Amino acid sequence: MSQDPASVIASEARQSRADGPPSRVGYWIASPPARNDAEGQPSRRDLVIGAGALAAGSLLPPRARAADARVTHGLSSFGELKYPADFPYFDYVNPAAPRGGSFSAQLTQSYGNQAFDTFDTLNIYVFRGNGAAGMNLTFDTLMVRALDEPDALYGLVARAVEISPDGLTYRFFLRPQAHFNDGTRLTAKDAAFSLTVLKEKGHPTISQVIRDMAEATAENDETLVVRFAAGRSRDLPLVVAQLPIFSAAYFASRDFEEPTLQAPLGSGPYRVARMDIGRFIELERVPEYWAADLPAAIGQNNFDRVRYEYFRDRQVAFEAFKSGAFTYRQEYTSRIWATGYDFPAVREGRVKRDTLPDASPPNIQAWYFNTRREAFKDPRIREAIGLCFDFPWTNRTAMFGAYTRISSFFEKTELMATGKPSAEELALLEPLRDKLSEQVAPYVFGEPWSPAVADGSGQDRVLLKRADGLLKEAGCKRDGTRLLLPNGKPLEFEFLDNDPVFEPVIQPFIKNLGLLGIKASQRVVDASQYQARMRDFDFDVSSRASGADPTPGPEVRESYGSRSAGIPGSSNLAGISDPAVDALLDKAMAAATRAELTIACRALDRVLRAARYWIPAWYSPNYRLAVWDVFGHPEKPPTYALGTPGLWWFDEAKAARIGRN
Repeated sequence: MSQDPASVIASEARQSRADGPPSRVGYWIASPPARNDAEGQPSRRDLVIGAGALAAGSLLPPRARAADARVTHGLSSFGELKYPADFPYFDYVNPAAPRGGSFSAQLTQSYGNQAFDTFDTLNIYVFRGNGAAGMNLTFDTLMVRALDEPDALYGLVARAVEISPDGLTYRFFLRPQAHFNDGTRLTAKDAAFSLTVLKEKGHPTISQVIRDMAEATAENDETLVVRFAAGRSRDLPLVVAQLPIFSAAYFASRDFEEPTLQAPLGSGPYRVARMDIGRFIELERVPEYWAADLPAAIGQNNFDRVRYEYFRDRQVAFEAFKSGAFTYRQEYTSRIWATGYDFPAVREGRVKRDTLPDASPPNIQAWYFNTRREAFKDPRIREAIGLCFDFPWTNRTAMFGAYTRISSFFEKTELMATGKPSAEELALLEPLRDKLSEQVAPYVFGEPWSPAVADGSGQDRVLLKRADGLLKEAGCKRDGTRLLLPNGKPLEFEFLDNDPVFEPVIQPFIKNLGLLGIKASQRVVDASQYQARMRDFDFDVSSRASGADPTPGPEVRESYGSRSAGIPGSSNLAGISDPAVDALLDKAMAAATRAELTIACRALDRVLRAARYWIPAWYSPNYRLAVWDVFGHPEKPPTYALGTPGLWWFDEAKAARIGRN
């Protein structure tokens, strides 16, 4: 699937960097990731009636169905289900895919506490430690995403779900054959324990999103009852349905929050086989995996072994791929893509390159200001800094013209604000006018704010002059060659990163800032220090790539809402704490139809952009893949994911041809 197979939480936010090493971000739930806590009033709409709802009702005995309750085999944000209750498998899989062989790669998308260049714990769902790659493959979830629908889920551990008329109580009916990989039965008690412990002790990107889950209890071995607080997010049930299920018995004698190198007991299609701390982790397919023949799992999890390699140096990693140390590489650095693939294995056809169109909402790269810092309180100062970045010059000279500049938090989707606000948008925005500053309001009620287009010279004098004017408007003054903030302190800051790959981009940026008297620097730290500083918001400006889903859910509240701004480890990097943003998040999360969601998100986009919390950078419209020619895969990837490694398989004939069998 998009990330690792066996269902990451709500299609983990795609978080790999465009033209740089992947970055960490909170997960987004597309119906449920790159999303955050978006709340709404589910009682205002028909939550989950879909194509197969009536058929699914027959799966349950009469006593299990409360009067007026709805029963369905799947969930989606607005009741849209493509697949009926008796679907045999997802359309995008190869149901006859052979099993065997291995898949090896680097971690390119992170979740929870995962780091990209090392690990020291096998629990990725808590705040402490650096989590290992692939651990999501070891746990099952109640339901899984269909990757050819914007936000639909279908049953895995749960065979059906009953929703109360007020939308606040969900009964998940578990499959009696579900079991953990030690043979013990997986029951509703385990699911209730898992949801409870994740709310109480889970990583902030989980616990904050599910805070409006009131309780989870086991009615009996096969019935999990989840109750939600009134006013909960529209898509919160979809989030809950995609969280990992742990063994309550296993953790009865263990501290859930403690980092561990003992693999927790799971029920998923893979289990940990071997590892060398900081070098690799290898998982093996569970031959007796209980769900292998279920419709939601057929044609997936085909490799006998899935292995993730770790490297602290980007060039060393590329050299390792060239030598065959791992077999799959998604390329995020345009320089390497343009100049690095002229080596013997490519010329001989043993390594294949492919560029596939990415039809899903793009990974967007941006620098985020930490507005918790006094220097970045004024949006005019933030905009002035951004005017010193010449994207056309950078794209041409440092990135081989491979990227497109972004301007929206919902780039390349129908949720992106364009032109002046529509009447429907104005109906949401007018009541918030008194909450918007005079620096923000003109962009909210006029054309949406977008980054200025530089002339491509590398030093656009017109934009630098505009930046100087904005700094003066904000009350900044000069002391010789230094620019002073209104409080008299010099405007100085650093770009924090964990890899020097951005130096060709940042250094010219810093040079232009210096022309205005702003002293900027780049600080590159090791992975563990970087993670600790980002968790504690101990940075001035940092780059981040974040993914989105077609249906923003509760995760967006965790990224942009006030209540997460002060919580260490949250995805609210910029420290956004704005009542107007909060009000529009409420509207988006309460939207009863996709049309209402679209209007609310466009209004939200206007306010976020107008405040200039970021310096929009770029996105790539394509997947760039380099693989050793040993794989088979569906002819066309699903609309909302690439599908590796979950949908791919090992091709023995290809492997024999290039001597890698």
